[in-house]
Amino acid sequence: MRERAIMITFSVKCKEFDGNYERNKFFRELYGWKQIIRKEDKKYEYRREGLLDEIPNIRVDQSMFIIMKEHMERMKEFLEEWEDKINWNEFDVLLNEKQSKLLREWLDE
Repeated sequence: MRERAIMITFSVKCKEFDGNYERNKFFRELYGWKQIIRKEDKKYEYRREGLLDEIPNIRVDQSMFIIMKEHMERMKEFLEEWEDKINWNEFDVLLNEKQSKLLREWLDE
């Protein structure tokens, strides 16, 4: 049986952001980022997690991903915080067996 999920698409309203800092903040909160600190002759790298590091997802495109329905409420809260700066839509989708297994395995890790 095919499992239902949610595909989310978004686009940023560049002119609504106060600047690059605020726009980057949105993307960092969503996708996370790699922080690099250089001290003397050493380089330290840290992975800072974003929301999609915590929610199992299939990245379809740069601004499109699929999540399980059970995670939609948390994602919706995040997107609504940025609603005046982004346009977003959600679509019901049916997952094939491989896609469903991919998302479920993520939960088991």
